[in-house]
Amino acid sequence: MLIAHKQIGETPLECLERSRALQGITALVPMTYAGRLDPLAFGKLLILVGDECKDKEKYLGLDKEYEIEVVFGVKTDTGDALGLVTQVYPAWNESMTPDYLSKGFYWTKLRGKFTQVYPAYSSKTVNGRQLHDLARSGDLPDEMPTKEVEIYSIEEIGKGETSGHELAKQAMENISKVKGDFRQKEIVASWKKFDKENAAKRYFHSKLRVRCSSGTYMRSLSERIGREAGTVAFAFSIKRTRIGEF
Repeated sequence: MLIAHKQIGETPLECLERSRALQGITALVPMTYAGRLDPLAFGKLLILVGDECKDKEKYLGLDKEYEIEVVFGVKTDTGDALGLVTQVYPAWNESMTPDYLSKGFYWTKLRGKFTQVYPAYSSKTVNGRQLHDLARSGDLPDEMPTKEVEIYSIEEIGKGETSGHELAKQAMENISKVKGDFRQKEIVASWKKFDKENAAKRYFHSKLRVRCSSGTYMRSLSERIGREAGTVAFAFSIKRTRIGEF
């Protein structure tokens, strides 16, 4: 088993093949990864080698730990930066200063078990088709699939503000690292429009450490955090730091 570091823009398969080359593992040896990461997410990825591939199922249910950066006041249709900007709100109203938000007044509401709706742009399969394919063709089901997940702990480990211009600039830089067809042309155009209209505005962000059960989407959690804070939000950065004991 290998504990690889998936880079921003890589697919899990690209990370697997890079690891194969780095370790000098012949193509005749089977390899698979246990648990996906979104294109813009980075961090720990478990790669199974040889006979260990047969035990993949036992690794898929391992708990996870993430460090995520949640930006308030902006919503995308994917819940992360690799999405069309769909809403721009004030990051906080007069009663919600950044210090008030960072006190974690909503953290207690987020801990525990809850039913998570799968993101429209995800690899979850419905009737033989992945949700992201259904979303792009406008064929999403009326009732989206759900999964019970659990947040064990969540804590703020950093905070700050950034301008709309810097936000858009970094988003487009990260998107440029993504290969394949993920609507990059339309998404970059959306961020350019955001930059033009909101360049000088300031947006508050919280950096959080989250321990959770397998299958918990940090994009969905970030959107939920925004709702609890009385605004909208998205996951600007997602780093997986732990898988089970690894």
